[in-house]
Amino acid sequence: MTGRLYALGTGPGASDLITVRAARIIGKLDVLYAPAGRKGGDSLALSIVREYLTETTEIRTCHFPMSADNDEKAVVWDETAAALQHEVELGKQVGFITLGDSMLFSTWVFLLARIGNPEWLEIVPGVTSFAAIASRAQLPLAMEQQSLAVMSCTASHQALTEALRAHDSVVLMKVYGRFAQIKALLQHLGIIQHAVLMAEATLPGEQCWRNLEDVPDDQKLPYFSTILVNKQWRNQRL
Repeated sequence: MTGRLYALGTGPGASDLITVRAARIIGKLDVLYAPAGRKGGDSLALSIVREYLTETTEIRTCHFPMSADNDEKAVVWDETAAALQHEVELGKQVGFITLGDSMLFSTWVFLLARIGNPEWLEIVPGVTSFAAIASRAQLPLAMEQQSLAVMSCTASHQALTEALRAHDSVVLMKVYGRFAQIKALLQHLGIIQHAVLMAEATLPGEQCWRNLEDVPDDQKLPYFSTILVNKQWRNQRL
């Protein structure tokens, strides 16, 4: 089989934070699959890689439902995985792009579970959003013997509390719509002065808050908002 499938992390947002390897692969693709947030909607991942595409690359946007209906989501994952495999069987160079890294909180892993690990598959890592945020905010993710946890704020209050107590550094992803609860938890644990909130890192609308106690509970945050906590690093610039 001459066809190949590449799962490509596009990085956090800025087009020049995609890896050189990913950019080279994207430039030789026959077909590119790009997930979109809604049917017929734009794809941020596609906008990141567009400058690396050739005019001959066919682009296929696909929508993955955000509903709680697992059966509905499974149908789309099954159909997309089958379509990717069919393209490869036709001998095509096929790409599937995701924001950040394909193996972290990504739709791609549900496709991987269906595709398996065939020889014609290559997964290319990407810069994670929290790695970009740590650099932009100049806040270390972890130092020396520190432990690091990466948590989704959709986790239970108990799970988040345990992670923040047990680990020196914690990444809190998916803050959107949950900021007031997370802020209250950081205050309760006495570590809010060690936290940084950033939204839309590396994008034109990037915002950074270094003193979370001054951020209103009802602050409207973009969907791509993340909090970093490092208990051994107190914010110096407020």
